[in-house]
Amino acid sequence: MTVYDFSCRGGSMPVIKPITLRTIANELGLTVQTVSKALKGRPGMSEMTRQQIVQTAERLGYFTKEQIRSLKAEHIIPYPLERKRFLLIQTTQSVSYYRLLLAGLYERFASFGHHIEVVMLPDPVKEKAMDEWIERRGLAYADGLFIAPSITPREWEPKLLRLPLPKILLSYPPLGTKVDSVIWDIYEATFQAVAYLRSLGHTNIMYVGDTRQQRGYILRWQAFLHAMNEFGAPVDQAAHSIVRTARPAWLEDLSEKLVRYTPTAIICGIDGEVPSVYQLCLQLGLRIPDDISMIGLLNEQPDSLPPFTMPLLAIRETGYRAADRMLWRIANPALPYEHIRIQGELHIGGTTSANKRE
Repeated sequence: MTVYDFSCRGGSMPVIKPITLRTIANELGLTVQTVSKALKGRPGMSEMTRQQIVQTAERLGYFTKEQIRSLKAEHIIPYPLERKRFLLIQTTQSVSYYRLLLAGLYERFASFGHHIEVVMLPDPVKEKAMDEWIERRGLAYADGLFIAPSITPREWEPKLLRLPLPKILLSYPPLGTKVDSVIWDIYEATFQAVAYLRSLGHTNIMYVGDTRQQRGYILRWQAFLHAMNEFGAPVDQAAHSIVRTARPAWLEDLSEKLVRYTPTAIICGIDGEVPSVYQLCLQLGLRIPDDISMIGLLNEQPDSLPPFTMPLLAIRETGYRAADRMLWRIANPALPYEHIRIQGELHIGGTTSANKRE
């Protein structure tokens, strides 16, 4: 099967280069037969080799007949003649996971030859200066926008959503918002964390994480309450660290609650707070997981921490799926908006164990 790589040189007409099974084979130093078997899902090679072949095929823009049929069914051109320019809009609050989002977006768009750029919103900025900044940066002239989570100040988001071009919100959408959204499912991830701790015999579970600043933070707390209710465990809000003050005061309050309420397990709902909570437990003489179990909603496993029990947040997969949704929206502008949540699995690390105190 032959597909084409369209690339322009010096503004001239596109140069057509056939992408075949042999192109992929030569790239990897493999036989055409091995490449063909890998793309058809047949046995006869290691999973590492299969994954390498599939990723190379995507990077080069090779599509199977089944993929082409699927794309055409959604009115998406498999081999676009025009290279589109998309923007990933973010602020400093989303830097911790933008690399994973960008990797997913880039991986998918590379298959089509499209381009993705990162635009950092200024912070702080007065609301009246926002329109001027948007015009100066030419946001309205892009082919589409991906709006990252954690956009602050909050006034930015409605302004971006009002721009007259295709948009994908990489967050849980506000009620009543007319926009497609794709997000890793932190509600399900939090529920999974509670369910797992309950299966280990933990009933006195403390939730640590702000519940006011962002929609995603609010949903984590709501999922925690939902899960605890499902398992018949009452929740006293005073026993949880759910309101953020200045850092020293917050950690002092958390320390006092750990001593007073003696939880047997903690769910830390915010990536950047996991290391601080872990260190605080050690300072209080609480061994993890012997004295207290801990699950962190981490974006990735940090090198500074031991292997954590953590939901595997599908951040990269969200970027990949969002790229598909953008192309679908461009091809189907009149169809209803859709909200997609990408579910991950719970990874069991060394920070949880059966409850020994109850």
